[in-house]
Amino acid sequence: MVMLMALSDRLDMVNPSEIRKLFDLAQGIEGIISLGIGEPDFDTPEHIKEYAKEALDKGLTHYSPNIGVLELREAVAEKFKRDNGIEADPKTQIMITVGTNQQILMGLATFLKDNEEVLIPSPMFVSYAPAVVLAGGKPIEVPTYEENEFRLTVEELEKHVTPKTRALIINTPNNPTGAVLAKKDLEEIASFAVEHDLMVLSDEVYEYFVYDGVKNYSIASLDGMFERTITMNGFSKTFAMTGWRLGFLTAPEWVVEKMVRFQMYNSTCPVTFIQYAAAKALRDERSWKAVEEMRREYERRRNLVWKRLNEMGLPTVKPKGAFYIIPRIKDTGLTSREFSELMIKEAKVVLVPGSAFGKAGEGYVRISYATGYEKLEEAMDRMEKVLKEKKLV
Repeated sequence: MVMLMALSDRLDMVNPSEIRKLFDLAQGIEGIISLGIGEPDFDTPEHIKEYAKEALDKGLTHYSPNIGVLELREAVAEKFKRDNGIEADPKTQIMITVGTNQQILMGLATFLKDNEEVLIPSPMFVSYAPAVVLAGGKPIEVPTYEENEFRLTVEELEKHVTPKTRALIINTPNNPTGAVLAKKDLEEIASFAVEHDLMVLSDEVYEYFVYDGVKNYSIASLDGMFERTITMNGFSKTFAMTGWRLGFLTAPEWVVEKMVRFQMYNSTCPVTFIQYAAAKALRDERSWKAVEEMRREYERRRNLVWKRLNEMGLPTVKPKGAFYIIPRIKDTGLTSREFSELMIKEAKVVLVPGSAFGKAGEGYVRISYATGYEKLEEAMDRMEKVLKEKKLV
């Protein structure tokens, strides 16, 4: 007899993020510097705020279609074609969502059956495995390694694929490692997905934050991949709009139709006047100028943090994208959790233990350099002082 599991049972299987526990520990400590949160420290560009005000003044305060405002879907289609090499019909293959996070669960829900497996490169973003569990599937961690700059390989995928494997989640540029998959990596992963008839969820929210002349590629742009890929993205990181909660995706028509049905009975639609502002923002040169300014500043901060971590005795891969860096701390003899707690208590610096990002994250901690340059300098000084005092390096 097949045992059916209710959503309430699945929720009991999903624990609150380890990141939140550490933030709770840091609460009330005076002079704390947080390098824990994955959020741009930049303000949303002024002209985007003005577009939102304009929309309010026009009375755009009613429901939009469940799939999102057509003007925004058309602007997103232009962006996908220009920047990603993806041709998508804005009427049937593009959808606007309340942020990007909900796309993971809604996307999986369109095809995943009970107990089917989903491959997830590890270390991984904290929402992936819980979303797979809530959708009725089984998350399977596929380790990535420092020696390969934490890039996913087909060799590792082959070790973990089974007849029950149904999908693969990829995230490039990656949170928490900053790894960026090269075009060759994606071509090999695409062949693997076709060979095993897998759906691919490609999370590309950090696509514009790449360094050292690296380019980010979309797997859906490769031959035969659009039909099996959900390309997930949003405005939170690109335009520093985290609190606006607005995401967008492109996928085959049958997937979008089902995801719209999910959104219809969940959030109904994203906020209408915010959709209007985003449509204008995508077509405004000032937005892309702001993105490039942010990218350059992130690169400057990355260079500082990478240099200082290596100098203080924490070997660290230089990330090619996003705004995270993960130094190796296993040589200190502490677990990632112990190391993070020590830094909160002794250095007053918040880091995130690698264990929060899956089994392959143990032995590392995640630092977000989405904070001011001077604060990063101060945080590095404090960490180095504690490491030397405790003779950990």
